[in-house]
Amino acid sequence: MVLGRLTHYAFDAVLISAFLAGVKRSTGLTPSVKSESFSESPGVKKWIDNYLWVGETIMDQSVAIMGASGYFERKR
Repeated sequence: MVLGRLTHYAFDAVLISAFLAGVKRSTGLTPSVKSESFSESPGVKKWIDNYLWVGETIMDQSVAIMGASGYFERKR
């Protein structure tokens, strides 16, 4: 039960991170991660940067897989 809940939260966190990466790619908007706005700890900024990096990686891999698939096509 706990493992399922933890997996669900992890999946949700990755989806939110990927959503933020999509917003960044399409609009240029990104969360402000100035260290003074969070805390004096540089670890918090590093954790947030890593979290956002995971979303960008998932986004890149998803686009590559969808681009190679016959089920998707590019329209501009």
